[in-house]
Amino acid sequence: MDNLEFSKGLEKRTRKFAVRIIRLSTSLPDSPEGVVVRNQITKSGTSVGANYREANRARSKADFRNKIKICMSEASETQYWLEIIVETEWLSWEKVKPVQNECSELLALFTTISRK
Repeated sequence: MDNLEFSKGLEKRTRKFAVRIIRLSTSLPDSPEGVVVRNQITKSGTSVGANYREANRARSKADFRNKIKICMSEASETQYWLEIIVETEWLSWEKVKPVQNECSELLALFTTISRK
């Protein structure tokens, strides 16, 4: 797989991840606290793919690396909110686990990319 195929595939993967996050967030309670967490996880979870798309259109290597680091940060924040959702027992671990696993894999990929 060449770099272009890889980047297009990862863009698609991060877009699917954003959709999964949006769908998961609709399951959160409508309490004031639930709304806050829903907004936070939706922002961070959808930002991963948006920033990766921007990274692929970067103007320089430094710009690319900076945007990849933003992807890493947003993925890490998304993991945090997923942990909060499970610890508050708003959703079960079984429901969150597939999304958490994908988030961890994306974070690992962006970490690897940032080191190149």
